[in-house]
Amino acid sequence: MNSSKASRNLRNRIGRFSGDLCKGLCKAATRFVGEMVYGIQASESVLLTEVGRTLNEDIPLHKTHWRLSRNLQRPELEKTIQNNLLAMAAGHVGEDTLLVIDPSDVSKKYAKKMEFLATVRDGSEHDLARGYWTLHVIGTDLDSSRIIPLFQRLYSAEAPAFVSENEEILGAVDAVMAHVGQRGLWVMDRGGDRINLFGPLLDRKARFLFRLVGNRDLIYNGQKHLASEVAQGCGCHHAKPIVRIEEGKERTYILRFGFRRVQLPGRSETLYLLVIHGFGAEPLMLLTTEPLKASFKCLWRMVRTYLKRWSIEETIRYVKTCYDLENVRVLNYQGLQNLLPLVLAVMFFAACILDHDTRLRVMAAYVEEAAKRIFGIPDFKYYALADGLRGLFARHPGRPVTRCATPEQVQMSLFPAGET
Repeated sequence: MNSSKASRNLRNRIGRFSGDLCKGLCKAATRFVGEMVYGIQASESVLLTEVGRTLNEDIPLHKTHWRLSRNLQRPELEKTIQNNLLAMAAGHVGEDTLLVIDPSDVSKKYAKKMEFLATVRDGSEHDLARGYWTLHVIGTDLDSSRIIPLFQRLYSAEAPAFVSENEEILGAVDAVMAHVGQRGLWVMDRGGDRINLFGPLLDRKARFLFRLVGNRDLIYNGQKHLASEVAQGCGCHHAKPIVRIEEGKERTYILRFGFRRVQLPGRSETLYLLVIHGFGAEPLMLLTTEPLKASFKCLWRMVRTYLKRWSIEETIRYVKTCYDLENVRVLNYQGLQNLLPLVLAVMFFAACILDHDTRLRVMAAYVEEAAKRIFGIPDFKYYALADGLRGLFARHPGRPVTRCATPEQVQMSLFPAGET
């Protein structure tokens, strides 16, 4: 396949994908979403001027920028795009898919005119800054390197509609569960150690694995104890060495782990406290709804489940770096919120449409090869896919044509002529 044909086929596929993404939107909004999904991928940037350049319109660039900026403020975009994307993503989520919740931030410490700027903790510089919080839900499987972008939202504690971070997290859980039901295991780091999350998650019958910070009250043997006290007395009879890359160097950890059955105060559900020694002076404590038993295979699988969460940090870094998210210059808060699901859609196209669809794997391999010729294949393959797509579209520019599939077309695609 030559590069010109690959570029044309990819634009057509992006157009069909964008059409599915726009169900329920008007014609103008549908065109806008298609242009943004293509433009963000073709430019690897969320800057509207860069997106506008990829569209090759026969009008001044500032006119294109003005149109994109105006359409980005449509109030119906965020919810509609997110809901349609989840409908597409639901089929990729299996019974034991890990649903990793990861709060992050977009730091804008030099911005002054962006709406509802709030104080956030800059994860890269480990300091307070002005910006916005973001919330991500990424699906992944324990024995696979694939990712399933599911949910992405930007919010500010200074916005009038903001209630709390707990409400934002539960809103994300509800949005995903509306499409995947009880499938999947929710995983979150120590930021999830909140009774205002545990209770609602148990009420929703959600399965979860959350890290505790140590001062959580637990019921063990009918008595109330701090989680750290329960962990200190836990026998950890299984051991396993692991190697982790830290600052470019390999570091070996010897992990010892065990578990105890516990309950939360005021709740009747039996939970399990998984205790892991070896990462530092204090044990790592994980609270889960998953039944545990004293076998190495069972406990090690749960340890690996938590360790898998670390790989999602690379996904968040991918979003920020690859699409220049922290360089966003949209001043309007509604526009900022609408931009996040558009970036999520671009990720989903690369990760779940291009990389997972059997019919498109040949094209994905071509895109990776294009990236290799120009940039070299990075460790995280989605960098390669994004770079390859940008390279193809730069050499063979064009505009996507967003097409919404009719019910008849969907039926024909599911049951080709001659099949029964």
